Order: sequence, then structure tokens, then C-alpha cells
Amino acid sequence: MSLPVGGLLAADNADMSATEDPNLWLEDVGGDEALNWVRERNAVSLAELQGTPGYAELEARLRAIYDSKDRIPGVYKIGELYYNFWQDAEHPQGIWRRTTLESYRSEETEWETVLDLDALGKAEDENWVWKGSSVLEPAEDLAMISLSRGGADATVKREFNLETKQFVDGGFTLPEAKSYVSWLDRDTLWVGTDFGEGSQTESGYPRIVKKWRRGTPIEEAEQTFEIDAEELGLFIGHQVTQGRHYDMITRAMTFYTNKAYLLHEGEWVEINKPDDVSMGVFGDWLTFQPREDWTVDGETFLAGSLLTAKVDAFLAGDRDLKVVFAPAERTSLDGVSATKNYLLLNVLDNVRSRPYAAKFVGEAWELMPLDAPEFGRVSLRGLDSDESDDYFMTVEDFLTPTSLYHAVVGEPGKQLLRTLPAFFDASGLKIEQREAVSADGTRVPYFQIGPEDLKLDGTNPTLLYGYGGFEVSMDPFYSGSIGTAWLEKGGVYVLANIRGGGEFGPKWHRAALKANRQRAYDDFAAVAEDLIQRKVTSREHLGTQGGSNGGLLMGVMLTQRPDLFSAVLCQVPLLDMKRYHLLLAGASWMGEYGDPDKPEEWEFISKYSPYQNVKEGVDYPRTLFTTSTRDDRVHPGHARKMMARMESHGYDVLYYENIEGGHGGAANNEQRARMNALGYTFLWNEVK
Repeated sequence: MSLPVGGLLAADNADMSATEDPNLWLEDVGGDEALNWVRERNAVSLAELQGTPGYAELEARLRAIYDSKDRIPGVYKIGELYYNFWQDAEHPQGIWRRTTLESYRSEETEWETVLDLDALGKAEDENWVWKGSSVLEPAEDLAMISLSRGGADATVKREFNLETKQFVDGGFTLPEAKSYVSWLDRDTLWVGTDFGEGSQTESGYPRIVKKWRRGTPIEEAEQTFEIDAEELGLFIGHQVTQGRHYDMITRAMTFYTNKAYLLHEGEWVEINKPDDVSMGVFGDWLTFQPREDWTVDGETFLAGSLLTAKVDAFLAGDRDLKVVFAPAERTSLDGVSATKNYLLLNVLDNVRSRPYAAKFVGEAWELMPLDAPEFGRVSLRGLDSDESDDYFMTVEDFLTPTSLYHAVVGEPGKQLLRTLPAFFDASGLKIEQREAVSADGTRVPYFQIGPEDLKLDGTNPTLLYGYGGFEVSMDPFYSGSIGTAWLEKGGVYVLANIRGGGEFGPKWHRAALKANRQRAYDDFAAVAEDLIQRKVTSREHLGTQGGSNGGLLMGVMLTQRPDLFSAVLCQVPLLDMKRYHLLLAGASWMGEYGDPDKPEEWEFISKYSPYQNVKEGVDYPRTLFTTSTRDDRVHPGHARKMMARMESHGYDVLYYENIEGGHGGAANNEQRARMNALGYTFLWNEVK
């Protein structure tokens, strides 16, 4: 088996064998010894969990949910048609298909298949996983298709003709790499990819952008821009909005700092802004979102605001910024989309969605509330920012199946297009929003879903989920999986809104960065303590789950607060924080966690890094670690090494590594159903 992109070199592994850590060999994802180790532990976990009474029925029910033809197909506009990527039992790898808006709004949508990944994979003997497309604008007849082997972030890119529904013979093609492409014109691409030695950053992303002309070899592409290898990456895009064409480069120094450039009169012009401010375009406006307070000409704009300035005036030196949205103590901006004449804003008010349409009138932006329910999550998306004020609105909460509406800004009413069927029985269940008090006195909200007649006797099987990083908000959502595997059985599900997330804007995130990381873990522990204090549950009946950065959260709970939980499901996790920055994309997250090579930063990282804090003789909760061999973002070595260390101390732990799936953990619905069935079965067995 060959090494995935970003895998460690054999020479590196030879050096590792001489270190004090005997488990470092597990970071060689291609080594036969490591793969045999994985297979042995997979077999043990499968034997136990699949042998649980009711397991087969649960996996079958989950598979039926994921394959259901009643799911809502999300669409996006290309030309005059609306495209969707779809997976079900007949199309496990999926089909890219399209329809008209009229047909999509009808009861029986007629779909035209554009690309069948199952047929393509069979013909080419590859397990292709869909990773999206980049479409030529405004012609919208050509696309660069991104295909992944087994779900990795690294992709192969190929030119595709949307009219003939065929790959272009002799067209643009890029081999497997973490690449970014954007159309400049019909015969020219902006390309950032692995051009050879020294062309990628330490995080594994492109550090060079080139202009590649049709009919010429990639080696002759004209270098346009480059950055230092220590920076995160270089990303380029072409956007058409209200008839204006923009070529933009984002030079990301860290995850949260960047410099932005516009191609203006044939030259790349840097936008004069602080590095923490993200930038976009809408018509003839630049849009800005500062992560910290930004003072311009004596006026201070709050972190988390949405601001605009006229493009041409700003480039000429004018600094007349207009406020579209300014946050309050418990409100934040959770998403922005656009129609022809409006910006669509999804505002979170104490983690509840409040949607608005914003239009510039006279000298200021005016906000118009959009009709939406009082409770739950609302998502907005403009259909076409060039031609109409049509938009889609999705509405959901933990117990209410997702509904999709079509509406036009400024016109009354909205048309219900689709509603998910109820994938589980929600009768007798209720949603509560509560708060816990963290170690430093901060109020931390959380959602609790469970029976209306819940007995507060400490015996309820309870699952606590969290993430707490990268300014990602944990909003209410509808999940047939959780409902089927947990709520229908009488369990309680809890979603924690801890610091590190984006529920209350950048300040909520910054509060748990680097040296303050422990606050996120204290917040999560406070929610668990509150559940136990209120006698919703007890340590014997409380399980917890998280993935990626949430997997790190799980590792910290395992090693710091084993007194709170009886089961931990730790998915695609970061766990060895001493070496995380040396593995795959890890260097890109030092803005979040810090640099462990700096003694002053390792000082605080070392206090919570799970791998280094495993001890003998502790009553740890039983844990299931899951990961993916094809994860080229968070290295599977994290989970492997943690499992090996726990085993070496004699702890009873389980492990399952899906061979495919990338960082998402699964490449198709069959794998998705199996991974979730294993996880929920493990948790229920331990806390019931």
C-alpha cells in the first residue's frame, strides 16, 4: 500500500526508531507492521460491537436513512440549470446531476445525470470520491472536476464539458495533490499545486500560484505569486458578481491572518487592511469581517462586524466603511450569502437563528427581518447573485425534520419545496436550552434533548457532544442518526456551546486560543458537571463524543476528567500535541493551539496534550478511537499511538480504522452507516 500524500518518509521513520517513543512507527501509514496492527484491533472491535443484540438492525436503519430518496437534494445554479451531488443505494459513490428550477420546485423532479462516479470508478478501477467543481464564468460550460481517491483531501483535477457531459480530450489535468484551480478565461487557469520540491508550505498547501495556458505543459506555466514555506498557504479564486469580474489571492500566513490581493489593471494590488480581517466582494463593494476591533480614521468597528466599502474608492485610498452588521454581547454573524440586490445574513442570538436581508439605501445598510421560526437553525442561500433576489431557506431543529423553502426577498410569503420525513419517533421529546457555569464564572449554554417526563434520578443514558474550536458554531440540527440510535431508546442528547467555537463571534473563539485553551475544556467539564448535579445523569450513565478538534476535546476529557464519564467516542482526533505540527496539515493549526517547539508554548500545551498525559492506575472511562487510513488532514497516527499507549498500560480500549473516508471517516453511505452504528452501539453499551 502506497503512502497517502503527506505521509512520513522512510528516512524519517528510521530516525524515529531511535527516539524515546516506541509508538512513533505507527505514524507510517503505509507500513505493513502498522497495518497489521490496525487489522487486529479492527477485528476485536467489530467482533464485540457487531455482536451486540440489535446492532444489525441499527446499521440497517442508519443505512436506510442515508440512502433515503426522501432526503432533500441541495442544489446550486450553473448556467440556467441547478446541480446536485447525490448518493444512495443505487449510486454508492454518487452521481452529479442537474435539473431546472421549475422541475426542482415540482413534486416530481426530473434529473439528468451529468457524471456517474460509480461507472467512472469501475471503468478506471478507482474508488473516486466527489470533491466538487470549479466552473468557468460567465460561459458556465466548462468545469474543473475534483476527484479524490478514497476520500482524501488530495485530489485529481480534470477538465469537464458540461454540454457534452464528457471529460475534455487533451484538456487541463492535474495529478493528485492538495491543489487549487480557478478559471481566468476559457484557455487559462490559475493553479496552485505541488509543482515539485519546495513548492508547498510546511502545512502541505500550495505556496506558488502559476498562470497555465491551454495546450502548454504545466512546467511552462508562468509563475505569478509565491509565499514563504512557513506560511499556511496561497489560495486564488475568480468570482463574478453583478457583472463584475474579480481575481483574488488570499495569502494565509496563519489560520486567522491573511493578506488579500485583487488583480487591478493587470497588477496584483494588496488590499490595505489588518491581517485579521477577512475580505470578500459583492457587486461593486468590498466586504470585511474583522476578528478583532478595527479602528479606521478614529472610528472603531467591533470584532465580528460585517463592513463594506466601494471597491474603486477603497483602492483609491478612501476609507468610508459602512456597517452592515455589528454584534452585541450574545449575538454573532453565523453566515452571509447574496442575491442580486441583497446580502443575506444569518444572525445567532443566544445560539438561535435570526435571518435578515440587508440592502444599501441612501447612505446606510438597512436590515429587514425574514420570516423564520422562533427556535432552531435557519440557513440562507441566494440562488444567483447576478440575476435574481431568489433564495433558499432551510429550517430545522433537533426534533423537527428539515424543511426547504423558496422565496424572493421583498415579496411576501415563501414556497415550501420539501420536508424531510420523520426518521425517528420524536413524540414525547422536548428541547431545552440551559447554561452551566465554567471554572472562571463564564456562562456556557447547552441544548438538552430528551423525554418530556424525564426523571431526574441520575440514571438516564446521556450523550454529550462538543467541538470548541476554529470559531465553528454548534447550532441546533435535525439528525435521523441521533434520533434513531439514541433518542428513540430513551436517551438524552446534549450539545455544548463551549468557548473556542463561534456561537458568540470571534471573542468567544479567541477566549480559548493557545494559552487559554484550557477554558474550552473547563467549559465542557462544567456542562457535564451540571448534568450530573441536576441528576439528569451520573458518571455511570454519561458518555461523550467528538471528532477532529472535538477528538482532541475527547482526549482531554479522558485524561483530565475521567471522573465525569463512563464512555468516550474519540473520532479522527488530534492527540499527540507535541508533534501535531509535524504531521500532514498540522502546522496550519499553530494559530489555534500554539507551537510546541517553543518552550513557553509547550509549557501550556503539555498540560492538556492527551498522549503525554496518559497515566497508570487511573479509572479511565472505556474509550473507542476511530480514524481513517486515508485521512491526509489529521494523521491517523494520533489515534494509533494513543491506542497503543493505553494498551501498554493495560487499559480496556477499542479501536477501529476505516481504510477509506479521509477526514470525514467514510467514503459512502455504507461506510457511514457502519461507522455510526459502531460508535453509537459502543456508547449505548457503556452508559445504558
